[in-house]
Amino acid sequence: MRNRFDRQLAQLNRELTEMGALCEEVIALAFRALTEGDKTLAAKVAPVDAEIDEKERSIESLCLKLLLQQQPVSRDLRQISAALKMITDMERIGDQAEDIAEIVSFLDGAAEHDDLLRQMAQAVICMVTDSVDAYVKQDTNLAKRVIARDDQVDEYFSQVKRRLIGCIARDPENGESVLDLLMIAKYYERIGDHATNIAEWVIFSVTGAHPPEE
Repeated sequence: MRNRFDRQLAQLNRELTEMGALCEEVIALAFRALTEGDKTLAAKVAPVDAEIDEKERSIESLCLKLLLQQQPVSRDLRQISAALKMITDMERIGDQAEDIAEIVSFLDGAAEHDDLLRQMAQAVICMVTDSVDAYVKQDTNLAKRVIARDDQVDEYFSQVKRRLIGCIARDPENGESVLDLLMIAKYYERIGDHATNIAEWVIFSVTGAHPPEE
């Protein structure tokens, strides 16, 4: 019985890793569409988000099967419960990447200030990847590093916001497109929050406790 349970847990880890890879792909795709001003790339985001939604349903079904059929012990129960929470955050990551792509489809040309946005996006992609790796490896130290990097993403957002507000002050007629870019930066900031949530659930799955608020 335990061997079967271990195989199903391994399957859960694989599917979570695949869902994490899809999240990384969808963020990177949305960002390429933004910086290149490529509406064709933007249109490719929605199908990847649909794959993420399907993966969420598959993982949820597997978790419920494990809970109902295998009677997991405390640590296994925490791991499965954490996975159920994580996939909600991962699904939201896909939705917000699609939101970014939708804005891109209305923008004219490539985004300005892409240096900061690029750094912000790369930091967010790294957070998402590492948060899922931390779950698979049950690595609380890696999870804590993900949580710590959220401050860096917040700082990137503050810098982008200041620059864009300056753009509006200099050229009010360009305000609408600048606000679109500000909303995109906000979506990336939210994705970082979701990666932080995932990392916190990793810590819970291993220790049984959420990290203390700072």
